Amino acid sequence: MNKVNPNYALMPGSYLFAEVSRRVSAFQAAHPEKKILKLGIGDVTRPLPKVCIEALHKATDEMADPATFQGYPPAQGYDFLINAIKEYEYDARGAKVEADEIFISDGAKSDTANIQELFSGDAVVAVPDPVYPVYVDSNAMSGRAGIYENERWSKLVYLPCVAENGFMPEPPKEKVDLIYLCFPNNPTGAMLTRDQLKVWVDYARENGCLLLYDAAYRQYITREDAPRSIYEIEGAREVAVEFCSFSKTAGFTGVRCSWTVVPKSLKVQDAAGNPVSLNDMWSRRQSTKYNGTAYIIQRAAAAIYTPEGQKQVRENVGYYMENAKIIRETLVELGVEASGGVDAPYIWLKCPKGMDSWSFFDYLLSGAGVVGTPGAGFGPSGEGYFRLTAFGSREVTLEATQRIRELLGK
Repeated sequence: MNKVNPNYALMPGSYLFAEVSRRVSAFQAAHPEKKILKLGIGDVTRPLPKVCIEALHKATDEMADPATFQGYPPAQGYDFLINAIKEYEYDARGAKVEADEIFISDGAKSDTANIQELFSGDAVVAVPDPVYPVYVDSNAMSGRAGIYENERWSKLVYLPCVAENGFMPEPPKEKVDLIYLCFPNNPTGAMLTRDQLKVWVDYARENGCLLLYDAAYRQYITREDAPRSIYEIEGAREVAVEFCSFSKTAGFTGVRCSWTVVPKSLKVQDAAGNPVSLNDMWSRRQSTKYNGTAYIIQRAAAAIYTPEGQKQVRENVGYYMENAKIIRETLVELGVEASGGVDAPYIWLKCPKGMDSWSFFDYLLSGAGVVGTPGAGFGPSGEGYFRLTAFGSREVTLEATQRIRELLGK
């Protein structure tokens, strides 16, 4: 009989958002008359920008013409999108990134999960705590996380992000090989300054470790002293891979497009201790395991790099950030400790009345019909906290905050 990967048997229960969905479905089945308002999963609700729709239609028509039909896309992505990303996302910010260092993909989630395949099974991994679950789960599936007990993985190095340190992780004291960083942060909404990010780059250079930097929410940054890319920091090209996405920037959660930057100057060691190009390894991995993002999707993504596209993206981002302001101000009005919602579309709140995360989830669902995400699902330091997302419609956001006001104001 075939044997399965034994690491899957070590995984706890279900993926966080699958458990949230299961509980919501059970509640809805028991209370069909109740209108559920969802501020949990970070899925967008605004339509694609008009320029993207127009580009999709045009590219679809091209696929119907033998003269313009496109088959398999290039493994690394089409030049028209890669060059637009280089110009608008990096050149414009003075960050050095070459075209052949940009890889187009179908989502930052996929790439942040798949990148770990390139490293040895005994690589020591450090993660902020709380953290986006995919970083942890993908390494657990590969056997690097150890045993899951007492809400922790035995081999992972946790970097607590708590109120006492402003929800900012501190560099590990022990030797690690890979460090995941996510800024603007999901779930806490925290954001580093340039000086704070430089500390991490300097640490990685001094200690021979690699930074896996998830910048999926970069378009939501409002502060001037906050970097939009890690490559704005001197030395980052030698120690960092950056992941970015169109999902929350341009509403691509349903059409899927992202990019990952792997600098050619970034070297890792093989088993014999010889330097190896991570760029070459990632290119080899992608060309073998990934058939590329569809032509029509890449055309739609490239459309945001027009003057009108930039305007429409700013409008969408502004819409969600107004929602974030509404949620945060409601919580502050109620005397609830809350952070985030300034440089990110997430609000991170301390569960009121001394409740734990899942108890507050049930309390909010049953008492107000509002869905959020329990902080405990993001890691041990998330216990006692809760995440709300600003990605709902304005109508849902206003109604949900009113219900929260009525529930918590009792």
